[in-house]
Amino acid sequence: MEATPTSDPPGGIKQRTRQAQNSRELPLRARLTGGAAQGLMSAAAAIIAYLPTRPLGLKEGFWGSITAIAVVQAELSATRTSARDQFTGAAIGGLVSALIVTFAGQDLPAYVVSLVLSVLACWVLDVSTAARLAGSTATIIMLVPHTGSAGWMMLSRVLEVGWGVAVAITIVWVVSWTESKFRAPGAP
Repeated sequence: MEATPTSDPPGGIKQRTRQAQNSRELPLRARLTGGAAQGLMSAAAAIIAYLPTRPLGLKEGFWGSITAIAVVQAELSATRTSARDQFTGAAIGGLVSALIVTFAGQDLPAYVVSLVLSVLACWVLDVSTAARLAGSTATIIMLVPHTGSAGWMMLSRVLEVGWGVAVAITIVWVVSWTESKFRAPGAP
């Protein structure tokens, strides 16, 4: 069994992204290539994350697509970190806001409490990098009108986000693996 690719071959997406971040004068061709690669990975992840949501009964499958787009990075390690933060933030924000909706309702003061507690929970649990995503999830659950229970909304949001995360990691892994297998050693 092959090991998961952890480094990008010369001339790969990771290297192009690093060049783009370090150089204001990156040639147009390199910007086009890097942007097209990122766009194609993002589009593939978004479509794959969206397609099965309706048959699975998830009415807001666009959250899976949004998550997949947010998680896709040029580097596999950065994608994993982003994925962890997205999922953790959605789970914490979803749980906290579902509890607040259940016990305090869905109004502005309850929203503020939910937002503060979601961010605070991330910090207390030592995942402060997920705090803004927990706040975003709390905002969605507290401010977006919905039918059904807050528990179902929280569960569906976490499922949609989890699916988007899984798809994004898979897409970036496949691209990284493919580049490592098919790029000639030392190729630009």
